[in-house]
Amino acid sequence: MSRVLIAGVVALLISILSGPKFIAYLRRKEYGQHIREEGPEHHVSKQGTPIMGGLLILLAASIGFLSFSRYTVPALAVLFVTLGCGAVGFLDDFIKLTHKRSLGLNARWKLLLLGAITVGVGVAARHQHLPTEVYIPGVGALQLSYAWYGLLFLVIAGAANGVNLADGVDGLAAGTGIIALFTFAAMNVIAWIRSGRPGHRFETKLDLAIVAAALIGAAIGFLWYNAWPAEVIMGDTGSMAIGGALASFAIFTKTVVLLLLIGGIFVIEALSVILQVFTFKYLGRRIFLMAPIHHHFEMKAWSETKVMVRFWIVTGILCAIGFALYYRYFTGFR
Repeated sequence: MSRVLIAGVVALLISILSGPKFIAYLRRKEYGQHIREEGPEHHVSKQGTPIMGGLLILLAASIGFLSFSRYTVPALAVLFVTLGCGAVGFLDDFIKLTHKRSLGLNARWKLLLLGAITVGVGVAARHQHLPTEVYIPGVGALQLSYAWYGLLFLVIAGAANGVNLADGVDGLAAGTGIIALFTFAAMNVIAWIRSGRPGHRFETKLDLAIVAAALIGAAIGFLWYNAWPAEVIMGDTGSMAIGGALASFAIFTKTVVLLLLIGGIFVIEALSVILQVFTFKYLGRRIFLMAPIHHHFEMKAWSETKVMVRFWIVTGILCAIGFALYYRYFTGFR
């Protein structure tokens, strides 16, 4: 159990202590954010803010995890998906920077690369003999057979892009991501404790908690510099990495349905974009002042800090519900 805490502290210290030099390096290289013209007017002030801060999270989390891990397949798979999705995001950020525009990697290439990551997850899942079913609390197990592998792609791609959409306000994606990761860390600690008596517990569960703790520590260290007004922005590198991590935790803990709650704020962000596009295309009007939905509240004169804190609160409530359902239906508690 101590390894979980130490991994988180190590990642936190690496992230905080290396943050200033990392940000200074990004400034020297002029790796600054390019702001969309159609975005909120006050976001113009963010132009030039160092981007690709997600690299700091990935580096610190990887060191923290690899230093204390037992190198079990599920935990390594979570790290693989996190780094893989982060690499896709890095390509997106790099194209934006080199072409000096707000649009990066083509959506088709994003999906192809996420599909390749899904193949790797499928191999790891087969190695761990994960059932090709989804458990729905209060209903039971829904057998999907080979359709389960298609679901894996939807979960990974959906989570990665959902967190990416939330990365539009200082501290929003990092803060909500930390809360969601903390929920998975707590779930895995409980699963480890209940897996047997001391000395005979499943190391897999503890290893998953270690990688979650390392990601939390690294993200908290990043948030130190990302809080309003942000000194650095995580970019697609960080947001897609966090989304990939959440998706892989849900897959390897067999709690895919609970991801709808634990990652609920990201679901809301994605749905707001889908609804905005649908209503404008087919009804000729917009239901939000601007999408994703956090921009809608900014347009209603909410400060970035108010949007951030209230979205954190909503995430905390949704994660608490998700954790309660896990406690009730996924651990054998009564």
